[in-house]
Amino acid sequence: MACCNISFVIVLVLFLSGGTTRLINGESVQKTWCVAKPNADETKLKDNIEFGCSKVNCSPIDRGGSCYEPDNYVAQASVVMNLYYQAAGGGSWDCDFGGTGLITTTDPSYGTCHYV
Repeated sequence: MACCNISFVIVLVLFLSGGTTRLINGESVQKTWCVAKPNADETKLKDNIEFGCSKVNCSPIDRGGSCYEPDNYVAQASVVMNLYYQAAGGGSWDCDFGGTGLITTTDPSYGTCHYV
């Protein structure tokens, strides 16, 4: 019966958190994403996009890509910053981007744009 209680607790945590929970080495860990701070300077966000795209595949933000719209720096930088954050291992330092990054436990996916 202990197995069922643990499963129930994991499902309950997932439901209440509003995010995705995953198991790592048997431990329940909440999924996190990295996004741009809404008030971040556009020049810094452009730099984040340039840096991120030198490290990860940025085709989702290309014209016609699944995350091209909305066509603004905060939205597109958020996609790139998260791609980099996930690829780099998801440490808090991987989302700093000169103070323009923000770690969230709420999935920022929208429409056809699905964050990993």
